[in-house]
Amino acid sequence: MTVTVVGIGGSLRPNSQSERAMRIVLGAAADAGAKTIEVAGPDLVLPFYDPAVPDRPDNARRLIDALRIADGVVLVSPGYHGTVSGLVKNALDYVEDLRDDERPYLHGRAVGCVAAAHGWQAAVTTLTALRSIVHALRGWPTPLGSAINSRQVDFDLEGGCSDATVADTLRTIGRQVAEFAASQSR
Repeated sequence: MTVTVVGIGGSLRPNSQSERAMRIVLGAAADAGAKTIEVAGPDLVLPFYDPAVPDRPDNARRLIDALRIADGVVLVSPGYHGTVSGLVKNALDYVEDLRDDERPYLHGRAVGCVAAAHGWQAAVTTLTALRSIVHALRGWPTPLGSAINSRQVDFDLEGGCSDATVADTLRTIGRQVAEFAASQSR
């Protein structure tokens, strides 16, 4: 059985460093046999989440529909002022729409977490925030997460990374998400 891994992340800048990092993680999940879905950049431009508003824009419905079928999730956020970007956090607020599902929120799903920031402090605190959010949404953060200092690491448009250790860590996260998802779907 093929598992589905949904990646959520990036910034408003097309091909941002965090979006490129997400593609490495999703590529490893695909190499491990998962079908992957990327939700990034413009797909994340959503109205502020309001549970009282029943009608969702098309991109919000696509996000929720993708998460509904997800066996695993990858979250990648730039670190802005020491925490998750507003763009990524607002997208995660939409997970509330899964509250009444058979699998509420991210219940029982492996979630790989990656934070990229222009310095270690913001990268580490953003990774910690992502892992805390995953716990609150009933997901299982993978054993390995990644805090990336984008002053020291660069991702190119072809999927390359200037630091082989960082690239290996990202690939390991992708494999962990796919392998855990596959073990849970048996």
